[in-house]
Amino acid sequence: MFTKRTDLAVEAKEIWRESAGETTELSGVEAKEKLSYGLMIETVKILDENGEKALNKPKGTYITITLTEKNLDGNKFQDACRALADELKALLPQGGKEPVLVVGLGNRYITPDNLGPNSLRHTMVTRHLVEQVAEYFGNFRPVSTLEPGVLATTGVESAEMIRALAEKTKPAAVIAVDALASRRLQRVCTTIQIADTGIIPGSGVGNSRSEISSQTMGVPVIAIGIPTVVDAGTLAADLMESAGMGSADPGKFGELGSSIIVTPRDIDEKIAELAKLVGYSINLALHNDMSMEDITAFLS
Repeated sequence: MFTKRTDLAVEAKEIWRESAGETTELSGVEAKEKLSYGLMIETVKILDENGEKALNKPKGTYITITLTEKNLDGNKFQDACRALADELKALLPQGGKEPVLVVGLGNRYITPDNLGPNSLRHTMVTRHLVEQVAEYFGNFRPVSTLEPGVLATTGVESAEMIRALAEKTKPAAVIAVDALASRRLQRVCTTIQIADTGIIPGSGVGNSRSEISSQTMGVPVIAIGIPTVVDAGTLAADLMESAGMGSADPGKFGELGSSIIVTPRDIDEKIAELAKLVGYSINLALHNDMSMEDITAFLS
């Protein structure tokens, strides 16, 4: 049966609560909220099999940052970058010098799916500099990037390509950036999810591929995802409920509801802004004592 589709843990919790009722205890899940740099951050921890079954997600930590349009301009942009960087840094191996591989997942020729590849344009690549010009870049963390593309254009699964490169470069962790799907239109391009459970590429556009996780890569995999689409059926059901027309089953909209995705008309602009935010945040998390001006100078 087709159900409300979402890649976000906070929305999976919402859907469970709607079906189970307000008074029912959600076993195996912990949730807490806080403010950081003026942004609301909600952490959902799935602790055991009960939590996995309830939310249909693997055990681990899911951090959700909620943005507004103001967070993509001026000082608010810096605040959003630092809030994301702090949460990401807490999940990374501690020490500051371990090599990291940053992967931009998705199809760069499909706008709602090219968040990952565009994020790499704003990510500082330093592995070769640390190795070859140590006198100037020896204090940097060795960072390499990979845009694996998609199976339809490369003939190779992203997971296979990442695993092969990881075996060669031996990173202490992999950071994977990808587009996700949301159940609510208002969360599209306004929500960032960080998870230590890895990611399944292509889930945001309904074309899930092989899993990229610590189990398949042999090192910790931290996923950064932003919802860029909503299933038409899921959107229609939520709009009906919001209008007071009662609970709706997305499956009633048939194949059409599950085969069409909806994205904002200005998705090109939003992807450009969010890709920069993600890239700068990764840089702040990976390299100690970097300023926004330092990052801009390096990338230029």
